Amino acid sequence: MSDTTPDVVRLRWPAVSARRLERSALAAPSPHLDPAGIVGALCGAHAQVLSAAELSIGMRGEGITRSVVRKALWDEAALIKMYGPRGTVHLLPAAELPMWVGALTALPLSPSPFPKDIRMTDGQTEEVVAAIGSALQDAELTIDELSEAVIEATGPWAGDLVMPAFQGMWPRWRQAITLASHRGQLCFGPNRGRKVTYTHPRQPAGARAMDGTAALAGLVERYLHAYGPATPQHFARWLNVSPRWAGELFDSLGGALQRVDLEGTEAWVNAGDTDMPAEPPRGVRLLPYFDAYVVACRPRDRLYPGAMAERALTPSGQAGNYPVLLVDGVVSGVWHQRRSGRRLTVTVEPCTPLTTAQRAELDVQVERLEAVLEGTAELTIGKVSVGPHA
Repeated sequence: MSDTTPDVVRLRWPAVSARRLERSALAAPSPHLDPAGIVGALCGAHAQVLSAAELSIGMRGEGITRSVVRKALWDEAALIKMYGPRGTVHLLPAAELPMWVGALTALPLSPSPFPKDIRMTDGQTEEVVAAIGSALQDAELTIDELSEAVIEATGPWAGDLVMPAFQGMWPRWRQAITLASHRGQLCFGPNRGRKVTYTHPRQPAGARAMDGTAALAGLVERYLHAYGPATPQHFARWLNVSPRWAGELFDSLGGALQRVDLEGTEAWVNAGDTDMPAEPPRGVRLLPYFDAYVVACRPRDRLYPGAMAERALTPSGQAGNYPVLLVDGVVSGVWHQRRSGRRLTVTVEPCTPLTTAQRAELDVQVERLEAVLEGTAELTIGKVSVGPHA
């Protein structure tokens, strides 16, 4: 972007960081948002580990405990647990399901990772998705029960044990389980003892998936509101789609988006959405595994500076595998917890010694953590942690 380009809004990283924290309810817990509102603001909460999702949500609201999140998910159906962006398990607001289904269904399909003799044909895939949706209507089925229903509805070929998985083999039909979720035919139900169950998402009568074009526009708008300024490449990584496709999507939105200059890098925001906080980011926060903020925010080297990239990212650069200590908007350490009954042992390993004020803020974070997790926490400051996965 040339310095002579007229009317270009130039933004500085501290202001962008402060705005993202505000919009993710990390600058201060929101007194107004309920669990579904918080999840909507984050563009979904990662739920590979459900307790981490509960903590992500609870730390951002007032009076939100893990019991409150579970009630919103299992009793009130205000949240839905399903396969979301990148095919990973997310909590999503039930009210936004038509947009999510429309957008996820409109994404370009990734090439099958399976050899020809394992993967299903397009026709078989459609049969399996329809069978999954039919079997889960008004039912909560374990994976074995769902497998029996799908094989009965489609044929023995669906049950061929051809997919390598953990210590055994999975039946062929399971290739389509994420697609079925993206199509709005499958979500997670409450566990039956130790067994996971699946069910059909509950939607208001008459609710239908949005048109793909409108749904994708809505998803870009929400993503940029939460994590902009961002580039099509950032959006592509968040969704695990090709940068070229994401660039074409941004181009198609025309005047709905606005180009800005972020310290010399061309990026996009929603048109007119250029107001920034006057003050730089402040505060100490504890973010759990797979927190949406650290996964979605780019550029990553701004969030994980220096040695923290080695300490708190995987060797491939993936974020979220380590709970992090956030200080003034920057990853400044890692932390972990152990639970025994109601007792929580929290160990924080900062990359540099904390000031007296930061230590006091950390105490407040631990108090919030124990309230969300409905336990009693004991805090230990571990060794200063700067080496790779020390």
